[in-house]
Amino acid sequence: MNSQPLVSLIQAQSYEQNLLRDALETLLQPLGGLTSFVKPGDRVLLKPNLLTGSRPGKECTTRAELVYTVAQMVMDVGGKPFLGDSPAFGSARGVAIANGYQPLISDLHIPVVDFHGRRYQTVGEEFNHLLLCKEAIEADVVINLPKVKSHSQLTLTLGVKNLFGCVPGKMKAWWHMEAGKDLNRFGQMLVETARTINPDLTIIDGIIGHEGNGPSGGEPRQLGVLGAAADVFALDRAVIDLLQVQPESVPTIAAQARLGLCADISQIQFPHLHPTALQIDDWKLPDALTPIDFGMPRVIKSTFKHLYIRWIKEPMKAYAAGQNQ
Repeated sequence: MNSQPLVSLIQAQSYEQNLLRDALETLLQPLGGLTSFVKPGDRVLLKPNLLTGSRPGKECTTRAELVYTVAQMVMDVGGKPFLGDSPAFGSARGVAIANGYQPLISDLHIPVVDFHGRRYQTVGEEFNHLLLCKEAIEADVVINLPKVKSHSQLTLTLGVKNLFGCVPGKMKAWWHMEAGKDLNRFGQMLVETARTINPDLTIIDGIIGHEGNGPSGGEPRQLGVLGAAADVFALDRAVIDLLQVQPESVPTIAAQARLGLCADISQIQFPHLHPTALQIDDWKLPDALTPIDFGMPRVIKSTFKHLYIRWIKEPMKAYAAGQNQ
């Protein structure tokens, strides 16, 4: 039996529903199709990147069309999808609506949940006090739906980093303060989070990526790529090869290599396209990397901003929208 992980990579240029559905079915076919991951009656968490509602159209978040189509596919095989995340600022529902998710929520009656924390045993002992969301841990299936993005602190944010959204609320800011003084340790913390969440399937949105000064300050970039794998570490390793980014420059990739989690591209099988067939040589990384450490004043300021958006700005916006209907 071959233990090499499978990473499915294909070209995909459009978010148009029929084309996207066909592309996703092609993408998942070598992995056994969605029925290999979702059984009738399963509660399926869809975990997109819902970073912010403040820059719609800049491709900072996983596209609603991708999440909509995956949700349809889950329902078609008898699964019960729900949408969840823990955005830096605002609620999951508020950020989702700001980024065009309302048709998904309304048409398919998809619940949107904010994550709440409990302590769960992580794989490594160093981070076993990490607070993770029960919604991800207790779901029958977790489908991780990250976006290909540059990141001003971590060089790139892909599948592993997207699972940091399973750390609820402002706990993420506290972890920046606690672990951010050591970039290697922070990268390892992200890898341990991903190992603990252990997503059943990761589908990465690279049809249009976000390059430059991400995760939100960059610009859209047409990549024309979709990727999928049961092994999130293998998928991330494949994508950095596609972008021609050095593994040691991405803390999560460096950390997974130190832990023996898919350190080399030769460890992966590619049933469709190899990353070399999709490589680009001009992907824009951040102009400069900024410190990942959050001091106490920044944590306090971030917390108050989150609370203001969550409990004042979003309710006022929803009320105004209701008055105009």
